[in-house]
Amino acid sequence: MSKSITYTALSNVPLVEPGDDIVELVIDGLKREQLALKDDDVIVIAQKIISKSENRYVELAQVIPSEEALRLAEVVGKDPRHIEVVLSESSEVVRCRKNVMIVAHRLGFVMANAGIDESNIRHDDGKGRLLLLPLDPDQSSARIKERLDAQFGVRIGVIINDSFGRPWRNGVVGVALGSAGIPSLRNMIGTPDLFGRSLQVTEIAVADELAAAASLLMGQGQEGRPIIHVRGFSCDAPANGAASLIRPKHMDMFR
Repeated sequence: MSKSITYTALSNVPLVEPGDDIVELVIDGLKREQLALKDDDVIVIAQKIISKSENRYVELAQVIPSEEALRLAEVVGKDPRHIEVVLSESSEVVRCRKNVMIVAHRLGFVMANAGIDESNIRHDDGKGRLLLLPLDPDQSSARIKERLDAQFGVRIGVIINDSFGRPWRNGVVGVALGSAGIPSLRNMIGTPDLFGRSLQVTEIAVADELAAAASLLMGQGQEGRPIIHVRGFSCDAPANGAASLIRPKHMDMFR
């Protein structure tokens, strides 16, 4: 890896609507910044615009809450229709209390509200709507990478990131929901430390570290910077998707 990594937010990215071409938005943004992709560059894209382009909206008016959703709504203090949508995207309710619902998402992520959000989306005529996570973030990343590789004649990495809370610390941090073309999880077991001792358990969440730094530029509110170009990163470990970052349930001490 080089000694410096440069992050550039692509400016003036328009609001994304269902069916919009994310690859074209990336290409247009790169042109505005006078950037051309090179081998080993990484493009980090906010989950929200991927979900919008994939039309992952749910209209609350069309949701009928189940008995379980009605029960949990009393505990959590949220609209039971919202709870029903969370349940539909989840395989397990891990914890819940007032204003907090932690679930195991159908893709394996353990997260608040199954990643379902109401912020930074248009609510037409005051009607409530929700935005779900992409159906398959690794697959979405791979499709975008394939097209950008072909367009620029390069081999790059693509990350779809989102903001997660953490069990031991306050605040949210960017993590990789999907990735392609990079070693999302790098196994360092058996490599020597500074004194020649072999590392025993060390694995590096490379995609999460890249995603977290990109989140600093993206912001969490009205900044409007959902696409970040990264240059200077390289790693000779084999590529694997962000699904490799998900800890299996049988290894999760908190479940």
